[in-house]
Amino acid sequence: MSRTHRLVVAVAAAGLLASACGGPRQDGTTRATPMIMPAAGRAPAAGPAGPAAPPRSSPVSPSASARASAPGPTPLASIGTGERAVSVLALNGYVEWGGTDPKVSWVGEFEKTTGCKVGLRFYDPSRDDGASVPAPSSFDVISATPVIAGRLIAEGKVAPLNTALLHGYGKIPKRLRELPAEDGQVYGVPYLWGLNQVLYDSGEVDPDGADAVFADEGPVMFRDSPLSLADAALVLKDRGARIKDPFRLTPEQLDAAAELFDKPGRRLFWSDPIEVVKGFAAGSVRLAQGTPYHRDVLSRGGRPVRAVGDRPVTGWADLWMVSARAAHPSCAYRWLDWTGSADVQRQAAAWNGAAPANSGACTGRARRVCTAYRMGEPDAFRGVYFAERPADYDRWIDRWSQIAG
Repeated sequence: MSRTHRLVVAVAAAGLLASACGGPRQDGTTRATPMIMPAAGRAPAAGPAGPAAPPRSSPVSPSASARASAPGPTPLASIGTGERAVSVLALNGYVEWGGTDPKVSWVGEFEKTTGCKVGLRFYDPSRDDGASVPAPSSFDVISATPVIAGRLIAEGKVAPLNTALLHGYGKIPKRLRELPAEDGQVYGVPYLWGLNQVLYDSGEVDPDGADAVFADEGPVMFRDSPLSLADAALVLKDRGARIKDPFRLTPEQLDAAAELFDKPGRRLFWSDPIEVVKGFAAGSVRLAQGTPYHRDVLSRGGRPVRAVGDRPVTGWADLWMVSARAAHPSCAYRWLDWTGSADVQRQAAAWNGAAPANSGACTGRARRVCTAYRMGEPDAFRGVYFAERPADYDRWIDRWSQIAG
């Protein structure tokens, strides 16, 4: 393949993913003021949208001692007539109002149907820097990664849910409904989920297993997150280590997982999904931690990228949660109902390239995404270790900072 052709493929594939992920967010809308995390070493700045954003990671399972310091919030008993407003704090791309693309909006219909005016803010949780999660008074509902969800629960900043008030909750598969539960209480409604795979360029390398991404001389690309240590832990488990859950490691197991990254060769780290597409599309990466959607996009772009093996793998599920101090609880529950619907999740899945929690969303533009993730199939979740917040997550952050710098 000529260099010109490779560049054409790279641009085409990268453009395809950017389109599906919503592309760069545009500032200056009347509905949303994006909130961007500061560079490492800088203090978070509070802008016109409110307090600074929480950090990125991806997990859920706070310790009992962390929750015992204060009485917990209680579920809402019933939904009232509505407060005519709801404050939404969302991950980038998880709520579209027509500002990025006039044809992509699922906010206006919610306002029209419920009478709840949406105050929308975004955050980009791209850094695991240990910053605190938002104050519960700063939002009514929040879309949370598993790590953020775990901290919100542990710190009593979100309320347990009365799922009987959520009409579509029963349509979410039981495996996903179990994820945000703690002590018999449900704290979040699953929205989008995904899983991690080791991808490889079949024209360059023929790996035997997932451990190849650690052994290959490179260039290889790793997801820039402390939770990549869980993927390394699965390799140790496959080699015979007594690891039951890759997100619950002893200090010795965590150190052993970190050592897998300490190999000679070229190591790259990605935080934006488009970097994986560009790397494979340009032929500059041999192996990478990626997702089924990466593989599908590259396949459509003509690249011979495949996934190593099948399961087990790590995964994640992002949730919608209600603040423990929600000023607009009735509209908050209406928002959870709305975002749990098949129609909204269909749009969100197609826009973000992640699988919807509601299998009824797997039609139209979301069909291809659902196929990539096997959504709706009996084995969709087989062998998937869904992320949860490790009890010693600060240690995970520290070990990852030594790896990725």
